[in-house]
Amino acid sequence: MFDKLFKARRRDETKTSYAALYEARAKEKKPRPSLDEDALDYHRQAPPGKMECVPTKPMSTQRDLSLAYSPGVAAACREIEKDSAALRIYTSCANLVAIVTNGTAVLGLGDIGPEAAKPVMEGKAALFKRFAGVDAVDLCVDENDPGKLADLIVAVQSGFGGINLEDIKAPQCFEVERLARERTKIPVFHDDQHGTGVCVLAGLLNALTLSGRKLADIKIAVSGAGAAAIACVELLIAGGAKKENILLTDSTGVVYEGRKQGMSGQKATYAVKTKKRTLADAVEGADFFLGVSRRGLLTPAMVRTMNAEPIIFALANPEPEIWPEDAVEAASGAIVATGRSDYPNQVNNVLCFPFLFRGALDVAAKTVTKGMTLAAAKAIGAVAQMETPQSVRAAYPDETFEFGPGYILPKAFDPRLLPAVAAAVAEAAMKEGVAAAPIRDMGAYRARLEKLALALQAL
Repeated sequence: MFDKLFKARRRDETKTSYAALYEARAKEKKPRPSLDEDALDYHRQAPPGKMECVPTKPMSTQRDLSLAYSPGVAAACREIEKDSAALRIYTSCANLVAIVTNGTAVLGLGDIGPEAAKPVMEGKAALFKRFAGVDAVDLCVDENDPGKLADLIVAVQSGFGGINLEDIKAPQCFEVERLARERTKIPVFHDDQHGTGVCVLAGLLNALTLSGRKLADIKIAVSGAGAAAIACVELLIAGGAKKENILLTDSTGVVYEGRKQGMSGQKATYAVKTKKRTLADAVEGADFFLGVSRRGLLTPAMVRTMNAEPIIFALANPEPEIWPEDAVEAASGAIVATGRSDYPNQVNNVLCFPFLFRGALDVAAKTVTKGMTLAAAKAIGAVAQMETPQSVRAAYPDETFEFGPGYILPKAFDPRLLPAVAAAVAEAAMKEGVAAAPIRDMGAYRARLEKLALALQAL
């Protein structure tokens, strides 16, 4: 029944069928299958893991060896010694990202340490390659001191074009990123923070378009005050939301001016004057609920106190703050997103980070600016409003792709994401003066990205 409803939807009945879809899911109450055994089989297939290193130049003759290594390699070394910018010409660093973690905040698993985090980092590297052609190496570091972790990033930066921070717990992650950014000359991007923020803003802007509202006018309730929540709030404000319309909550309650308990520097920045003290208080009268916390915190009763046709992003994984079918049952016309792939509107960072880094690397960006992340969010949202190509429809045979309540974010396999997002990021970097290697012909660059996107579909 659930799958048939996906296939039955049409543009003129999107709203009705979207609600019907969740009504069917609520009635079925089918157990959600475990992927554990399939995942373990997938990872242990020979060779174990998900990544390998492959030479990019011929190595079949003695001549090849003399060029690749001693004595020929010395020529490349001397050129780089004279001018470090030659790294982009003679080495792979222009297309190489380091994924750095200490495993203290692995999604859905918590503080499991750097060794247990490695499968996640390998997966991240695989996504970089599959979706944007970016090479990535995971560095799983047994170091919890923010200063020392930042020192390590600074020490290894010469070998990479960018640094992706991953699964580092708050508030240490803020300090690691700040210290690293101050001392590096390449982009340092904490995907758990900013990648989530980009995807949330992209989906929200589209949901607001569908419901005829503006970001500056809506009231927002946020469940969670960790790295992802703070980054989302920061980007929402940069995109036009008003700080006074945002209520941030944590396990203690609303983050308000004058609160003493559990107030880190980041939380204090978004404290507002309010008499509201609980999550239920914050949700009442809100247009948008953003959950980056834990399962079950948003109840149907709370949803019924929100403004008409609420927008609900319940992103806790693996179980959201509220199941979409329960949210839609509680509020007719609700637009719901989760972090899960088995529901419509998945907020998935893979929509952002591969393409953002592609654009940043291609212009040799020195950092990632707010303008670059805003450009990425708008580009992602725009793709969802376009006619979906057949290749994407084939990858998701049980879904219908019509811009509407059930489709506010594109799918990761949409080949238009690469040229759209990477080009937008590259243009923003050049506009803001952080591009060390500006692109002169953007038309040719977009064409090259489109060709790359098609080639990557074969991987």
